[in-house]
Parts: sequence; C-alpha cells; structure tokens
Amino acid sequence: MSFAGVSVVAGGGGRLPRPSAESDTIYSGSSAASRGSSYYHLLVVEGYSRIKDLPNGGTIMGRTFKAGGYRWVLRFHPNGYSPEDVGFISVYLVLDQDVARPLKVHLQFSLVDEVSKQDQAFIRAIKACDFSGSGSTWGRSCFIKGEDLENSEHLKDDCFTIRCDFIIAQAAAAAPLVKVPSSNISEHLSHLLMTKVGADVTFEVGHETFAAHRCVLASRSAVFMAQLFGPMKEGTTAAAIRIQDMEPDIFKALLGFIYTDLMPEMEAEREAEVEEGGAEEVTWLRHLLAAADRFDLQRLKSMCEERLLEHIDLSSVSAILAVAAQLQCCGLKEACLEFLKVQSAADLGQVMATSDWEHIGATDHSVLNQLIAKLASKV
Repeated sequence: MSFAGVSVVAGGGGRLPRPSAESDTIYSGSSAASRGSSYYHLLVVEGYSRIKDLPNGGTIMGRTFKAGGYRWVLRFHPNGYSPEDVGFISVYLVLDQDVARPLKVHLQFSLVDEVSKQDQAFIRAIKACDFSGSGSTWGRSCFIKGEDLENSEHLKDDCFTIRCDFIIAQAAAAAPLVKVPSSNISEHLSHLLMTKVGADVTFEVGHETFAAHRCVLASRSAVFMAQLFGPMKEGTTAAAIRIQDMEPDIFKALLGFIYTDLMPEMEAEREAEVEEGGAEEVTWLRHLLAAADRFDLQRLKSMCEERLLEHIDLSSVSAILAVAAQLQCCGLKEACLEFLKVQSAADLGQVMATSDWEHIGATDHSVLNQLIAKLASKV
C-alpha cells in the first residue's frame, strides 16, 4: 500500500486549512502515492471530546490528497451523517475532481490498529464501488458507535486514527455506442432440430425415428460426411437410415451436441434413476462416449471423459477402465489405473471379481501389465 498522506482533525471542526507548501508532502502524500493502485490515507482525530457532540450531519473535511493521479478528500461526521446514524461516527471517501470515466475502487475503513482489515487481499475481496465524478462519495455511515469508541483501547489521550485503504481497480469502461449481442447460433440450430424445418434425412434408432439436416451433420462429423455425401452415401431415398447398436436416447443426445456444441444432459427418466445411485449415469456416459468415438466427435468424446473422471470409484472403475482402454482414452485410463494403484488388496480383489474386469483381462493384456507396473512402483 502506498502512503497517501494524513489529515488531522484538531478540536474545533470545520474544513481544515490548506497546509503550507513545506508540509504539503505530509498531507497530500509523497510521490509514491501516484504509483501503483493501492493506497492508504490517515485521518487523525485530536480532541475527540470537543467535537463528539456536534449536531447530527455536522461535517469535518480532511485535507485534499492525491492518489493514483486523482484528488481525494475524507469527510468525517462525529455524530453521524443522517438521522439514522445518530450516535455513530460516519466517514466517507470523496472524489474531488471530475473524471472522464467512472473509477472502480475497493474501499475499506478501519481504526489504525485493526491490522487484519488492512490486508490487500481482504480489501480486494470487497465489492468495488464506482466514483463517477467530482463529489462522488462512498463510505461507512455507521463506522463505529461513539459510545463503543470511548470504551475501547482505540481512543487514547482523547485521540484516535481512522485508516482509509483503497485500491483503484480500473476506470470503468464507458457504455459502448454499439453493443454486439452474444452469439445464439446454438439456440437457433437447436430450434431447427426440434421443429424439423427443412429436415432432409431420417434416422431409425430402435423404435424411434429422428429427422435431421444433412449439411449440419456433415459439417460436424467426418463420418456423417462420408455416410451422407460420400461414394457409399445413404438416405438418398425416402427410406430412413438405420442406426444399429445404439439406444435412442444416446442418438438423441448425440444430435443435440452436433447442433449446439454443448454437453447433453440425461433425460428425466434416467435422471430419476441416477438419484438412487450413480451407476445409471456412468452407463449413459460410457454409451455416449462410444457414440462420440463412432461418429468422430472429438470434443464430445473429451467432454464424456471429463465427466466420467468424476465418477471413478470402486463400483465403477472396471467399467470405466474397460471403455477407456477400448476407445483409447489415455487420460481416462491413466486416472483409473492411478485410482487402482492406491487401493488395498481387499478392494482390488473386489474390483477384479467384476465381469468388466474379466473382459479387460480377456481382451487387453496391456492394461494388466500397466497396472502391475504401477503396483510394483509402490513397493
């Protein structure tokens, strides 16, 4: 924090006189106050007993000081600023000049020995306030109750000091003359999928059919490009293209991703089952991962891997490891092996008793070799 000077309130109230030229650096802060963005200014109140009974709204202004290239002043009300603040000390930081753009400032008032409140990280966590021009004011209307101050160790020899810490975050950006809306292409394409307007290809999955748009599918998937526009293209007649070995809800989720580029969500029926246990969500994610691999949708594949990472536990690790090894999901496979590496012998035995583990052992010996190497590294 850069020191930005000190103001002294000495007994009688009113606005403090301008300091002499030789004392100007004391009251306005040294040149360090114009560097960086974090500052503090001290308001020293001497002879508190002589000003504490000023009428409500009575004002004492500190000396003008500079910080961050701007002029500031502290405003002090010994008996509160408004009728609601009677009995409290009110203190405010005031911007004493016009600015081209509002300043965003993190502001904190404390008594000088309240060190914990003067930490920069603590002050930055306070919501920034806007100083938009000359006279802009922010502060504490009920900084401390006069009675509490008088009974505290902060008041010594009828004197106490208020510290004003502030961080000038930035000059708030002016409202743009032209505001470009956020992209909503995914919403439009999702609507196109739901309404089926212009659909020119139909897929049959299980007992359900799905209408879609060739150009959208082909632009997103090399597999669909070859299937719909390559030498062996399908669906040129009214007949639907049949998708084998896939559940309808998985294909629906796949289409949703193709049109929106967003991670699909499980349908309500499956979500109800997930609430009873996470196994159904793991199964759904494994099937969606396989579908993403089948249609060469690498972003969706990575999304599924990321979600499956959150579900690795003793009950699911063998199933997740099996699909990770099969589809060459290196990161997901490594996470499963690292999980198994730290398990007890009893827990490993439980995992190896599952049908998914038997499948791994029968189809991919490299996974077993990698696990053995990791277990050996523990010794």
